Amino acid sequence: MRMLNQDDESEENTEVTWEDQQKINAFSKLNTRCTDLEDKIAKQKSEKEAIDDLGMELELADEDEPVEYKIGEAFFHISLKRAQALLQKDQELIDAEINGMQSKIDQCQQEMKDLKVALYAKFGKQINLD
Repeated sequence: MRMLNQDDESEENTEVTWEDQQKINAFSKLNTRCTDLEDKIAKQKSEKEAIDDLGMELELADEDEPVEYKIGEAFFHISLKRAQALLQKDQELIDAEINGMQSKIDQCQQEMKDLKVALYAKFGKQINLD
C-alpha cells in the first residue's frame, strides 16, 4: 500500500451521477462477461486438443476394424472413414465456437476501453478500473 501525497489527493470529490453509475455497472458486467468467455475458450481449447489427439490415434487405427465413436452420451461402432469425417466436423464446429467467442471478447474489450476513457476523463485517479 502506498501513501498518497497532497497532489494525489483531490480536495474536491466528483459527484457520481446516475449515468456515471450506469457506466460503471456496464463496465463491471462487460468485465465479468469477458472473464466467463475466456474460461469457456480455455475449456474449448482443451477439448480441441483432445479431438486433435484422437485424430492422430485414428490415423494409426486399422481400417477394417469398427471404431467406437461418442455421439451425445452413447458410444457407437462406426467405420474408421465415418469416424474421421465426424471428427473433422467436430473440429470445425469447435473452431467456429472458439472464433465466435473470441470475437465477443474483442467486442467486450473495445466497449470496456471506451467506458474506461469516459470514466477516467471524469473521475481521474478517484476511480480504478484495472
